[in-house]
Amino acid sequence: MTTSPARSAFDSLRLDAVPDQDALRRVYELPKDTAIRKQMTELTEQTRRLIGCSSLVLVASADAEGNCDVSPRGGPAGFVAVLDARTVAIPDATGNKRLDTLQNVIATGRAGLLFVIPGRTTTLRVNGRACVSTRPELLSQLTAVGNPPASALVLGIEEVYPHCPKSLLRSGAWKPEQWLSADAQPTSAEVTLAQLRMPELTVADIEQAEADSLKYRYE
Repeated sequence: MTTSPARSAFDSLRLDAVPDQDALRRVYELPKDTAIRKQMTELTEQTRRLIGCSSLVLVASADAEGNCDVSPRGGPAGFVAVLDARTVAIPDATGNKRLDTLQNVIATGRAGLLFVIPGRTTTLRVNGRACVSTRPELLSQLTAVGNPPASALVLGIEEVYPHCPKSLLRSGAWKPEQWLSADAQPTSAEVTLAQLRMPELTVADIEQAEADSLKYRYE
């Protein structure tokens, strides 16, 4: 006899969750005109400069069934190339080879980007059509993040707008005095070990694997 999985807090909360957009709007005031007007369909000189200053971009995507994913991409400032006012390209970098983001983009042709600049509270949201390109003349002009990229994520801009800085201000992300101490949180190795569920491994094994991965992170 099979048993049903235990109900989660989500299963309970969804029973009386906000049912539609009309009900949601009754909870909030309408946005200010400036929040609408700042959305554009192409880059300005200022937003081009912001992208050129960003060393971290979060990539949101979903597969054909709507299963969502957000994945970080990092490199030296300017590693995301602005090809024209409506196109940006992110070079692929050595990773875990799951290819979650690239497979999602191929499945749906859509992606969303959030550009982050360390030490700054300014972020930039860019959404639109997306594709994966292996065209040699494109890859040759991109800043390699380690080895030359095998592909690039190309986004055709449909929406671009600066995001309110409040979340980074509230989080104290760039204020070391507000950061938790290292011993207040599980280590990366402890988290990975719990996720792997392989009793033959130890934290020391994972720490060594992580050290080796970082040592050869570009291969």
